[in-house]
Amino acid sequence: MNILEAVSLTKKYGDFTAVNNLDFNVVEGEIFGFLGPNGAGKTTTINMLTGLARVTSGSVYLSGIDYTHNTKKAQRLMGIVPDESNLYDEMDGFQNLTFCAALYGMEKHIREERAERLLRQFGLAEAGKRPFKAYSKGMKRKLTIAAGIIHEPKILFLDEPTTGIDVASARQIRKLSLDLNKKDITIFLTTHYIEEAERLCHRVAFIVDGKIPLPRFLLCLL
Repeated sequence: MNILEAVSLTKKYGDFTAVNNLDFNVVEGEIFGFLGPNGAGKTTTINMLTGLARVTSGSVYLSGIDYTHNTKKAQRLMGIVPDESNLYDEMDGFQNLTFCAALYGMEKHIREERAERLLRQFGLAEAGKRPFKAYSKGMKRKLTIAAGIIHEPKILFLDEPTTGIDVASARQIRKLSLDLNKKDITIFLTTHYIEEAERLCHRVAFIVDGKIPLPRFLLCLL
């Protein structure tokens, strides 16, 4: 069953077309890789899929329901991990997680329990009381992913999660991604690392200059 489907998805900024007429689907339970060079339109696409950018034309479906113009409702079903952290430097790890959970209307005892569990799961229990600004880049990425799943979404969007971090942290992030997928979280992964897609993804799509090249294969099994 498709959990996510994009139909003729297009984004224009004036006369500039950033994303042009994309069509693809994401199957429930898979890790779907979205590959392409910097500037090809990966982040713009993810912003349209998650409601952070207005769709110029086309449609986006989640579990068969068209939410192109009703993204607020659909966002509760999504976890979003942007390419740059959106957490607060002055808050510690625990506070950041519980604050994100509160935005989804979770009760105090539930958000605190989940925050503590995720800190342990992600190897950040000892760092949970330290301010976010004191975290390493790898730790920041892990906490940002934890914040993205604290409300137990159906699909998690990871926008280049291993870019700019050290090798050991990147390895940990890849393992965390696989572990989350084993717990039935569908993952939409953008990356420009082909070797990362080979390790993680069930299927991939390639985007070049705002469009998926044809007649080359749109999707391929790895």
